[in-house]
Amino acid sequence: MSKHEIRSPLPGTFYRSSAPDVPPFKSDGDAVASNEAIGLIEVMKTFQEIQAGVAGGSIRFLVDNEEPVMAGQVIAEVVL
Repeated sequence: MSKHEIRSPLPGTFYRSSAPDVPPFKSDGDAVASNEAIGLIEVMKTFQEIQAGVAGGSIRFLVDNEEPVMAGQVIAEVVL
């Protein structure tokens, strides 16, 4: 079983949904497509969508919703 790491492209705050009152883009264990959004990084009131980058059988998040992240930090893994 191999894994693909999804890293934060920027330092900021990681969000798993587009707004507090909507479900997360993906939950732990969900299958993902390569171009699917898995979350957002917010930097100074600007949001950048984070995509899975690969298709896989399941995703596992390594950071919590609204957690600060550093550039290059692994935020999730996709089991291929």
